[in-house]
Amino acid sequence: MIPFENCPICGNKLKEKEVEKLLRGGVNTAIVKVHAEVCLRCGERLYSSETVRCFEQIRARLTRQETAGFQPLGQSFFVPSCNVDDLSG
Repeated sequence: MIPFENCPICGNKLKEKEVEKLLRGGVNTAIVKVHAEVCLRCGERLYSSETVRCFEQIRARLTRQETAGFQPLGQSFFVPSCNVDDLSG
């Protein structure tokens, strides 16, 4: 899948896993499940070139607001600060 036997960041072993990737395009966000090689030490993720092309297509569709076929998933909110006093209520 990926042309690396070991992590290019820390040199540790890689393992293929199914992961969730958060993608943003314009004001829209999508979560997609894909396979990636994941470092067992530092968590670095390596994606195939095909998967990266898929990410680019999804981001472009999100930017153009072309979300037909995408499944709605809850709501998103912007929280301007993480001040505990601001969050009570």
